[in-house]
Amino acid sequence: MLHGGSPAHTFLATERMHKHVIEKFRNGDAVLGVIGLGYVGLPLAVQAARSGLRVVGFDVNAGVVEGVSAGRSHIQDVKDDEVARLRSACRLQATMEMARLAECDAISICVPTPLSKTRDPDISYILAATDSVAAALRSGQLVVLESTTYPGTTREVLLPKLGDKGLTAGEDFFLCFSPERVDPGNEVWKVHNTPKVIGGITPRCTQVGRALYERFIETVVSVSSCEAAELTKLLGNTFRAVNIGLVNEMAQISERLGVDVWEVIEGAATKPFGFMKFSPGPGLGGHCIPIDPQYLSWKMRTLNYKTRFIELASEINAEMPRFVADKIREALNRKRKPVNGSRILVLGVAYKRDTNDVRESPAVDIMQLLLKDGAEVIYHDPYVPEFSEDGMRWKSTELTDAALRSADAAVIVTDHTAFDYRRIFEFSGILVDARNATARALGRERLPHPTSWIVKDGEPAG
Repeated sequence: MLHGGSPAHTFLATERMHKHVIEKFRNGDAVLGVIGLGYVGLPLAVQAARSGLRVVGFDVNAGVVEGVSAGRSHIQDVKDDEVARLRSACRLQATMEMARLAECDAISICVPTPLSKTRDPDISYILAATDSVAAALRSGQLVVLESTTYPGTTREVLLPKLGDKGLTAGEDFFLCFSPERVDPGNEVWKVHNTPKVIGGITPRCTQVGRALYERFIETVVSVSSCEAAELTKLLGNTFRAVNIGLVNEMAQISERLGVDVWEVIEGAATKPFGFMKFSPGPGLGGHCIPIDPQYLSWKMRTLNYKTRFIELASEINAEMPRFVADKIREALNRKRKPVNGSRILVLGVAYKRDTNDVRESPAVDIMQLLLKDGAEVIYHDPYVPEFSEDGMRWKSTELTDAALRSADAAVIVTDHTAFDYRRIFEFSGILVDARNATARALGRERLPHPTSWIVKDGEPAG
């Protein structure tokens, strides 16, 4: 602690600062710094600025900073006019100057947390952000980590670095973890109405963090520690990964039994209790579901515990791109065509419907598997005009009747609502549907192979 005096004097000074910081957040007379202006950070910054807080966004990407400074958004869920309005109102700034963190009363760290090539957590972005915060840390600041990570990161990694200046968490500054809950493309659940979990190093830290988020989020839920908050996020996404793994295995079981898995799921979902609907698909995508359970699995390996459900679900989900590729091979074989030399049209490369996010997309895995077999692979995605992966540059082809007819096979990987599934079905010769989109649009009675992911292996119209 930097402050001196008697214990009673120190306690009163700490209490006064604690109350002052909470009041500052509640009345809006505070500056929020957001490190990382990506899928998590920019929506958070915009929502906080809407509430009246002054927000400074920090990013190492000059293009991102220049875009926000010019009133432009690079995130699909954040509109340009909203960024421009907040810039004009002097509520939102963007900078690469990390020294300006000293201006902020609260700092939210929203940087990526990928996996390394060995599937271990890569927290290098968190470490770099923490070093910048530590260099600018001053008394009275709140620091919140939002990046998904393994339990213990806030206390074991951030706390020692931030304590190097002699400041004490819960007395001189406040440290919390609050997991991001961004769902790209969701038109109902946004930053302001998605309940926010927060846990601090100390109860005072939690109280201060809660006061910040209550300024611009409708429901804030306190938990007893930062570890509990960290595990909350991992439980949520592990729950999804495991259940998706279960239903993906059920899809393979149904295929072997000659049963329509989607019909089975719809039937099971009529039960009003004891069942939660999950749907099979081409594999897991996005930055959360394929990655977050691996953070928990890694942590538990350090404690000599094997996360069996997580490992099995990961294995099943990782097999799904190959399952889809095999369906394309099977359909081509029926027509006495080899994969080698066939023209394959992939419909949708974003990992999720109606988004432009290709991170960890199973479409990329399917495309690479087909390329290895000698196929000519093209794609169409109205949300992804181009992308790069493993040194290859891909560009979306126009989805014309001729493009559908000329493809030896088409495969629906992402079920964008913009797709005309009747037209796709009509003008395709071979059509593999990994999302059940064709049956939803046409009805199962229209499909010649209702128990298979191969929904058509006839001739294109015209």
